[in-house]
Parts: sequence; structure tokens; C-alpha cells
Amino acid sequence: MYINETFASSSRLRLQWSYMKHCWHSLTFNAHMNSGYATDVCMTPIFWIVDNYTYCLGPFFVVGVAILTTAIVSIAYWIGFPFWWAKSQAVTIFLLIFGNWLLLNIIFHYVMAVITPAGHPPEGVSQVEAVSMCAKCISPKPPRTHHCSVCNRCILKMDHHCPWLNNCVGHANHRYFFLYMVYTTLGCLFLIIAGLEIGHKYLWLDHSENWTELEPLEGHPVKFNLSGHIIAVTHPNEYDDVLLPPAVHNLPIPVEDPETSSPIRRRALWFMAITNLAVVFALGSLCSWHAKLITRGETSVEAHINEAETKRLLQQQRIYINPYNFGTKKNWKLFLGLVRGRSFWRTVLLPSWHKPEGNGLSFHTVHDAPFEDEWP
Repeated sequence: MYINETFASSSRLRLQWSYMKHCWHSLTFNAHMNSGYATDVCMTPIFWIVDNYTYCLGPFFVVGVAILTTAIVSIAYWIGFPFWWAKSQAVTIFLLIFGNWLLLNIIFHYVMAVITPAGHPPEGVSQVEAVSMCAKCISPKPPRTHHCSVCNRCILKMDHHCPWLNNCVGHANHRYFFLYMVYTTLGCLFLIIAGLEIGHKYLWLDHSENWTELEPLEGHPVKFNLSGHIIAVTHPNEYDDVLLPPAVHNLPIPVEDPETSSPIRRRALWFMAITNLAVVFALGSLCSWHAKLITRGETSVEAHINEAETKRLLQQQRIYINPYNFGTKKNWKLFLGLVRGRSFWRTVLLPSWHKPEGNGLSFHTVHDAPFEDEWP
């Protein structure tokens, strides 16, 4: 009886699910719309909320990044500098030079990524480079240009809209954004490595030395007699001979440093450790993803387009070739601006204001690229 009821219930559920699927298909699979269009219509309110609130919350994200960076640097100077200075002044000077070099690049590339417009097509000018029309701007779109719903305009060589920058990442500021991620990841790794010994001392050793018994111990002192048996000590003297007075030990009493044993210091170190690990994991993964895209000569938007085109042409037994993929070496040289005699140490290892190659309205492809000795 129980088995029959269970089977009947499952049959009713399958029938209701089948009915719902048929209703959905009847509403979407017709000459006027499909399931993708219906899904977009249902998601439109969510897209509207994301687009509008992302634009409004952008300044708060920028302020949050500034506050978080200031807090991490302040803790490093407050705890790390005195620790390493007492340990080795030579090592401290090296850490200061290396750490401030990373900090300089982090601040420079973040500020430039925030204040540099990604670039947009000129208005009121005929564009011979246009390859399509933007359905939202109702204006021509040059190659590699896409519409940003948050900024409500077309962006040249658009990669994505970054709320942490309150800006689009595109043709003019893509290099600043990527190098900011690289130097921030390196900076957090630097703080983790330099702070391992500090964390071991202040978070592990000091915490172990300051450990206290939560419940009082119960019992009385014992000792071993000549036969090896344990007997209780019933007199207050330390030795068996009652003629000897109780032992007096003048041992030094350890004095706790209020700074090293401060709970504020430990909380600051825990905050710094968790933040650095989270940034290395999150930003390091994003940095690796963008490095992969740069190696293939494409943006985040183009990665999805190229993947779809590859699958579509594969069904036709054809091979899709990315027209902007010039090989790993040339892709990186073009992205970093290592052209026109620019050197790696001056362009990448030090802050540089140089603009990207080209105007963002037209790009060379693998079909019309100049000779190797001419470009880049």
C-alpha cells in the first residue's frame, strides 16, 4: 500500500513538471520569440538594478579600496618596521625599498585606471572603420567596441566594467588595470612572506605563553620514596629534613610587554593576514585569467564571442582564427606598449604614462599586419 502511494505521488510530480515544461515551450518556441528572448525579458529588472546601483556604488568601492590599502600599509609600518629594524637594519632597508617600490606602482596604476577614460567613439564624425551599429546608442561601432550598460555608452576595445574602479576597462586604461592587479598581488605576497615570522611570534608564541588554566587544578603535591612509590607531601617544607628551612628561590619574573601582548595588535595582524590571503587568492586568479586573455590577443568580451564562433564553425568543419592574435610575444609587446624603443624596466617596472598603440578605432589584424621589422 505504501509503495503504491509513493509511486502515485512521484507520477503526479512528473506529470506536473511535464505540464510546466510544455507551457513554457508553448510560450517561447514560436515565430515571435524563443527561450533566450523570454529569459532576457524576465531578467531585465535584475539587469536594471545591477546597472544603476553599480554606477551609484562605484565611488564607495573606490573609497573602500583606498581605506583598505591605507590600513594594510599602516599596520605594516606599525608592527613590521620595528620588528625587522630590531632584527636587522640591513634587511629592513631592503624591505623598505622593495616594499615602497611595490606601493608606488600600486598607487600609480590604480589612480590612473580610475581617472583615465577607457575611450569611446567620437560623436558626429563619420567613421569608415565602423563594422556595425549599436542598438542602444544608435551610432556606428568600430571594431572591438561594445556597449557598457553601466556607463550607458560604447567603449573602445571594451573588456568589462569594474566597480572597484568606478570605470570601464577598455582601450586607454586596460594596461593600468592589469598592472595594478599584478603589483597588488605581488605586494600582498611580499607582506605575507615578510610577516610569517611576525605572525609566528605574536599570534602563536605569545598566545601560547599567555595561556591560562580556565579551571583550577585540584590535588596536593606528591613525591617518590626510596622504593619508587608515590606518596603525598604533608609538610610545607620542600625537603625531608625538618631542620632545613623552606627553600627560597629568587627567580626573575618575566615582564609582559604591553605592546606585544596587546589584543589590538593581534587583531590587526589577523586582519592583515586574512585580507592579504583573500586578495592573493581572488586578485591572483583574476590576474591569471587576464594574462591568459592577453596571451591570446583578446578581451573578456571577445573571449566569449570567440568561443561561440569556434563552436559554430566547428560544426561546419571549419576553424576559427582570432584576427587579433599575433602570437604570445607580439601580443604582450602591444599590450604593454613595448614599441617605439620603449624598454621593459622603464615601461613596466616603473610608472609610465604612455598611451596604448593606436587610436582604438581601428586595429591591425593577422591579415594586414605590417612586416616584423616595421611593427611593433
